[in-house]
Amino acid sequence: MRHIDLPAPLLEARPHLFSPATMAIPQTDLVRMTTIIAAIESVIALPQWAEMVGVGRMKCPEAGTAPSGVFMGYDFHLTEAGPQLIEINTNAGGGLLAAWQAGREDVLDAYVAMFRTEFPGELKTIAIVDEAPEAQYLYPEFLGFQQLFAAHSIQALICAPEDLMLCHGNLWHEETKVDLVYNRLTDFAFAEPAQAVLREAWRQGAVITPNPTHHARYADKRNLIALTDDELLASWRVAAATRNVLRAGIPRTEAVMPARAEDFWQRRRQLFFKPATGYGSKGTYRGDKLTKRVFDEILAGDYVAQALALPSTVSVSVAGELTPFKADVRNYVYRGTAQFVTARLYQGQTTNFRTPGGGFAKVITP
Repeated sequence: MRHIDLPAPLLEARPHLFSPATMAIPQTDLVRMTTIIAAIESVIALPQWAEMVGVGRMKCPEAGTAPSGVFMGYDFHLTEAGPQLIEINTNAGGGLLAAWQAGREDVLDAYVAMFRTEFPGELKTIAIVDEAPEAQYLYPEFLGFQQLFAAHSIQALICAPEDLMLCHGNLWHEETKVDLVYNRLTDFAFAEPAQAVLREAWRQGAVITPNPTHHARYADKRNLIALTDDELLASWRVAAATRNVLRAGIPRTEAVMPARAEDFWQRRRQLFFKPATGYGSKGTYRGDKLTKRVFDEILAGDYVAQALALPSTVSVSVAGELTPFKADVRNYVYRGTAQFVTARLYQGQTTNFRTPGGGFAKVITP
């Protein structure tokens, strides 16, 4: 593509980043996912929601709380009952790689416009920040962003959080002033010592996207409990039509509490267990695979249990044989609008980009 030329050695070291398959998604399912996303966004915009996520979890500072954030990832399973939202991620990776795979330069240009919108002035320098960025599996994407931004006259630095310093109210990388931080860290609250500079910069109003407020509003798994609590939503005067969309499109989610251990154990085969602040499928368990030892660890942790919504499958040719792969469908969303839709194909319990035939797959509409 005109904008991006990813290094071949990096892609060769990640042979299962892209799947050779395509996934056909009916237009009705694409529209339904859009409807579910709009319903969720309407609830998240409520003042009651802001109060809920700011109490008992984190104290969101007044500064740095932009109302949007880049690459909100709405992940769905496509079921016989229609699309089911599995989770929302605030630093959903792969948006550039998937658009590049599909040859969608229009989407790449839209991403640049998105970052310009996030910054209130003339955007000159972006810092793409992650822990040990060159060691990240999606490091090729960081390089792709660097090339994409350069094509639009924006300098992009790739660095670790400790490479930044705060001086006179601005973030700096060596002698370069940073206008905007594209945050790829999984320390969502900036709680670790390495994120001290970022956290203070955010408190002082630096443009960091996504930031802890975005994670609290969107991606904390406990939010799914509220989104599937019809009585709570009704008390907030959420319209019945919106509640119906949420009830049909999000598997019921519950807080896991030791006092209800026997109930959850008896129902475990119909449940999927997730850590409330987890990411990347780490620490997630299908209930029918649980041992008593792991279940006890779940009870001791901070987990939610979601009604099981099994993914659809896609047949992929692997070594000359058609092999079924599970599919997660990801909508990359900005300000409530899906910019791009891709699929992630995998085998086993979770996506891992390690299985021949798996990886990002193009989506087509039959």
